[in-house]
Amino acid sequence: MKLAISGKGGTGKTTLAGILAHLYREDGYNVLAVDADPDANLAAAIGIPWEWQNKIRPISEQRHLIKERTGATPREFGQLFKLNPRVSDIPDDYGIDFQGIRLLVMGAVQKGGEGCACPENVLLKSLLSEIILHRNEVVIVDMEAGIEHLGRATAESIDKMLICIEPGSRSLDTAKAIMRLGKEIGIQDFGIVGNKIRNKNQESWIRTQFATDIFLGFLPYSKTIQEADIQQKPLFDVMGTSLSKAFNKIYQQLL
Repeated sequence: MKLAISGKGGTGKTTLAGILAHLYREDGYNVLAVDADPDANLAAAIGIPWEWQNKIRPISEQRHLIKERTGATPREFGQLFKLNPRVSDIPDDYGIDFQGIRLLVMGAVQKGGEGCACPENVLLKSLLSEIILHRNEVVIVDMEAGIEHLGRATAESIDKMLICIEPGSRSLDTAKAIMRLGKEIGIQDFGIVGNKIRNKNQESWIRTQFATDIFLGFLPYSKTIQEADIQQKPLFDVMGTSLSKAFNKIYQQLL
């Protein structure tokens, strides 16, 4: 399975990515979790200890690696550089292993108007494409709200794009925009996860906004998630029966 998870900031996509990584790992799958959100928090969501997190250097900040693979120095313009750098070894050599989950932190991807034709951007996009097209394992990509990371070939190879939604019009508008843009570049399969649901009325309202068969499940509003974050505890270890059942329902839908 190659899964991409997106949604408006704060909707819980990183939490979902971390829990799914553990559920696949528990079932015996090899799991590669990719943090492709510039606001990188997937390590914490997986439960990687704080002292480990402080030592993680995103690929986008590894200037020596970028220069070695592309032939150009990061953040210097007007250079010639390779458009197809060698990247196949990076997940194994630069990822970290935690409880059977391999994590790779990509770092910020430059967007249009901010110097997107740069060696670090080329390396990151080539790396994400390599991971989705050629890695023989479960891949879970925690993305930012947009789809700027994805080229057409990469998008077409994603098995499913999960979109997290919370009750609110802005969250729904973001989800619809992600689906529209995703379809334009070849993403075929989407799944909606409702999060922070306080009552049946909120769930019913979200259900009216999308086709019935696209929903994977709903997660209740829970103080446990906030408390786990504040106390820097892995949610997977402390989430309790109710949350566990909700996440497992989503997981079974994906299987």
